[in-house]
Amino acid sequence: MVTKTAIVTGGGSGLGFAIAKKFVENGITTIIAGRDKEKLSKAKEQLGEQCHAKTCDVMDLASIPKFIQDIINEFGQIDILVNNAGINQKKEFTEVTDEEFQRVITTNLTAVFVMSREVVKHMLENKSGCIINISSMAAQYGLPKVIAYSASKTAIDGMTRAMAVELSPKGIRVNAIAPGFIYSDMTAKALDSDPERKAKVFGRTPMGIMGQADDIGNAAMFLASDAAKFITGVVLPVDGGNSIGF
Repeated sequence: MVTKTAIVTGGGSGLGFAIAKKFVENGITTIIAGRDKEKLSKAKEQLGEQCHAKTCDVMDLASIPKFIQDIINEFGQIDILVNNAGINQKKEFTEVTDEEFQRVITTNLTAVFVMSREVVKHMLENKSGCIINISSMAAQYGLPKVIAYSASKTAIDGMTRAMAVELSPKGIRVNAIAPGFIYSDMTAKALDSDPERKAKVFGRTPMGIMGQADDIGNAAMFLASDAAKFITGVVLPVDGGNSIGF
């Protein structure tokens, strides 16, 4: 059986790590990419031999083509790309500078385009591939104080659909996952320190609980697998019903 090869950007921690873990457990050779060499090597230690850590700063757009070519040279092919790397910034609308806005757009949107374009060039040769973009609840409804993040994630949804329509006839499926409120030490701390926000989060999540990083890993594994071979252009909310909650 030929092993599949996946790239997960921002795979050293959080949701990216959970996705990489699920891929490795399912026998997929997984390359985790990120800026922090130390974080990546710690993640690789936990994930084992089928995981490979590669440093890549997605903000350095010009470096991405060589990064992808190096992976092709080393691993032969890329079957799955998960565009997970992203940054957020919480700030009053009128205080966001041009540079700050652009930094979020470059990381969360432009880098996803460049990374996908370079990977697709190789996927087209094999007439197969799967791309998973990470969207957000910020693309489903308005969230205050995250204007650049909201703009970038809403654009991700549009780009996912446009890519799917153009690339699916050529054998490449493109989908997105929109995580709801997922448990982490950071989110728990943030919500505990803001009871009003906490009540709002749980009040509009029909399941009444937060998700686990594993839930996102499972969704990514499903979308990357043959079980989803007839699914493309979908933005899948994994959110306990948050996006439809009242």
